[in-house]
Amino acid sequence: MTMQLAAMLSRWEPQRDADEWILGTVYQTEGSSYRKPGAMSLISSGGEQLGLLSGGCLEADIRLNARKVMASDIPMCIRYDGDDEDDLSYRLGIGCGGVVHVLLEPVNAENNYQGLLDIQRSLADRQSGYLKQHIPAPGAVSLPSQYAVESVLTRKREKSRLDVVDGENWLISHITPAPHLLIAGGGIDAQPVVALANQLGWETTVWDPRPANARDEFFHMADHRLRCPVEELSQWVRDAAVNAAMLMTHSVPMDAQSLSAVAGCGLDYVGLLGPTHRREEVFVEAGLSDEEYQPRVDGPAGFDIGGELPESIALSVIAKCHDAIFGAAAIGATAKQE
Repeated sequence: MTMQLAAMLSRWEPQRDADEWILGTVYQTEGSSYRKPGAMSLISSGGEQLGLLSGGCLEADIRLNARKVMASDIPMCIRYDGDDEDDLSYRLGIGCGGVVHVLLEPVNAENNYQGLLDIQRSLADRQSGYLKQHIPAPGAVSLPSQYAVESVLTRKREKSRLDVVDGENWLISHITPAPHLLIAGGGIDAQPVVALANQLGWETTVWDPRPANARDEFFHMADHRLRCPVEELSQWVRDAAVNAAMLMTHSVPMDAQSLSAVAGCGLDYVGLLGPTHRREEVFVEAGLSDEEYQPRVDGPAGFDIGGELPESIALSVIAKCHDAIFGAAAIGATAKQE
């Protein structure tokens, strides 16, 4: 199971009433830390934990405190200081050396499951939204979490932040769906691309109308397998909220058709397999301008890590795609738009 929130909630939802559950959330950090504000974990009375709030060093103590919250049904805030020799986290050998603040709160029908069912439905529908979690002062009454869906899908995730509203502290977390990657081409070298994206918790669609390609037995890990005409691909990209595409059909005409199909769909990343001269051929075949195409096509796709085998190429491609969606340049571009 991945650490993606959607995967965690899918695992939790069927057993939400079978066990007692505690939601752990990192709500503030000082200095360096493994997980950042907004990171979540679900801990059950049966001993199951979904997700991590540290690199692993704090999890045992977090689970012990979760038991206390189950017994009292009262939320708890914990502070771990990796620089304080008297602090538990220092003795546990926390490697980052920073300060981590964690909120533990019960999750049940009485508190509307802290909005987690609403979030699960939102992510399944590929909608983004904002979760507000109350950070209670010591001895104060805890207020229920609130989740609101955005009217338009926002793909770039904002950093979680602490806000003060009417004298109460609230953690505001931006919840967005995992990336949805379209792979045009169902050859052997596309398999590790799909597998690696799947391991990251991304949604994947493989499109290839050729009968010998994208066979179910080789692409069973893909969420969707399409054999529709290329004319129907643009509508699928929009309806399924695809935000990245890797074109690797090994056919100049088919890559050109795919490039045309995803043009104007507002993707964050488009990768094109093959050398520079082939890229030029694809653009000529598509009748499109390389300079005007948005986003700028990554071709040859991926970072140059010296890879030759399909697995190495998949690693470089997925890394470049990840950088385009979540990297500093992507976040900076979003900040400028705002």
